[in-house]
Parts: sequence; structure tokens; C-alpha cells
Amino acid sequence: GKSSAFVTLGQTVRAVYNYIDSTTGKQQQNIKSFVITGIMEPTGSNQIDRAVIIDQGTGQSLLHRSGNYDQLAVVTTSPDYVNSTSQMITTYYGNNIGVTSPQAILAARQNFLSGNQSFILDVALIALLVGAVGIVTTLYTSVTERIREIGTMKAIGAQGRFILSLFLMEAVIIGILGASAGVLTGVIGGYLLTGAGPRGPGLGGPGGASITPVFLPSDLVNVWLLSVGLSILAGVYPAWKASWLSPLVALRRE
Repeated sequence: GKSSAFVTLGQTVRAVYNYIDSTTGKQQQNIKSFVITGIMEPTGSNQIDRAVIIDQGTGQSLLHRSGNYDQLAVVTTSPDYVNSTSQMITTYYGNNIGVTSPQAILAARQNFLSGNQSFILDVALIALLVGAVGIVTTLYTSVTERIREIGTMKAIGAQGRFILSLFLMEAVIIGILGASAGVLTGVIGGYLLTGAGPRGPGLGGPGGASITPVFLPSDLVNVWLLSVGLSILAGVYPAWKASWLSPLVALRRE
């Protein structure tokens, strides 16, 4: 990600490798110099793009691997051959080797994202249910506390639809204030959490990428409308109960 290249063609670099001598058991150091003869184009694989390729004989001499290998990177000529090649490797080596392909990584990532999205959806549904119950409780309590006022208004000629609109308007106001405060708190909280998160390579530290939350205006509007609509639906029953309240019954309440 830097503006200047890490190495250039024809440049001489020195590789230093520490290893444990199997004879003496002491740590030894091996140093070899190399000349950069080529720079690979990006392949999209992080393991390959961050690798240094040297010839086999010099690699064995530098790393003292004694002909043993930790892994084998196989590149197919077409993505269509990845699955069949993976099956061939598994058939040949059996369970003695693990095969990881880009498709397997993408599938695992997709499964993780699906599970994460399901969890977030469950939390959102629970939050909506709790919010709806809170609004119903608030408006129902408001109707109960103002029964005498409702009876007085009906006694002087207030129609049921006026009482209904009065409490529905209260539900709309609660929804607008709650939705606006919730969206604003979510946006500010997102920036605060990412700004106060861990710093380091790849996490906003020197030479790393910063994490920036993304808020789509369409999503924010949909969430806001959903919250207001839920508030209105939650206020329908208390408002309906208030509109159908008999003035005689209401005025008799203590």
C-alpha cells in the first residue's frame, strides 16, 4: 500500500534465517544474498502475493528444511478446475493433508456472514418488540390517567374521532422523537466505536487501513419510517380504547 516499491528489479537483498542446529541444539544463523530477478503481478491470494520465491536448492540451504515442506500452493489455469483439483489432491494424499481453496474460504465467510446477519435480525426484532410494548404501555397508562379529562371532553361535545386523533398524534410524536434520537445515536455511536477501536497494522495504525462505518441514506430513512410506523401501530389500541370510552363511565372514575 505504500507509494514506493518494496523492492526493485536488480536490487540485492539479504535474507537472515535463524534455526536450531539438530546436532548441538544451539541456535544458528544463516545469511544469504539474493538478486531480485522478477516481481509477480498480484494474484488475489494473500499468501501468494506476500510470498518471496527462491530456487529450491538455495531455499533448502538457507532454511535447513531437509527436503520437508509445510505447504504446497497449486494454481489452476481456470477457476473451473479448482474443485476437481482439490478432490484429486485429497484422493491422492488422503486425510494426511488439508486442502484450502478460495471457494472454501468464500463459503466459510458466507456462512459466517449469514449467521451474523441472522443474529443481528433477531436482536432487531426483539428491540422492535420491546419498543412496541413500551409505546403501548406508555399510551395505555396515559389513557388511564386521563380518563376524567377524556370524559369531560366528550361531555362538552368532543367526537370519538377527535379523541382517536389526539392519542394517535401523541403516538406519532413519540415515534418521531424516538426514531430521530435512535438514528442519531446509532450514527454517532458507530463513529465513536470505530474511532476508539484497536489500532495497529490493518486497523487504522501506521501503514494500516482505517475502519470507517458506512450509513446509507436509504437505510437510515427506512429505519426511521419503520420506527415511526411501529409507534403508530402500537398506539392504535390505546387510542381506540380512549375514543370509545363512555363519558358517564369516565366521569365516575376517581
